[in-house]
Amino acid sequence: MGVRLLTGNDPELFWDATYAIAVALMDTYPNISPESVGLNEMAEMIQTLPGFADDPAMATERILIDIQIVWFEEAANL
Repeated sequence: MGVRLLTGNDPELFWDATYAIAVALMDTYPNISPESVGLNEMAEMIQTLPGFADDPAMATERILIDIQIVWFEEAANL
């Protein structure tokens, strides 16, 4: 799973593509800090990312927390 390239420019994103999702969140929502977003809100944001192609019901709290941690760490390095 992870990231699979489509014929277009956007990668196909799945829940286990933690780093790719975090980077896509940073690109799509540059003015939002990860610590200000709740898990449910973040799940909705992820589902609207270009190329997101996974089942929304597959998102677990652990997956969302992992994504949020990577998003926070990457945003802190800017």
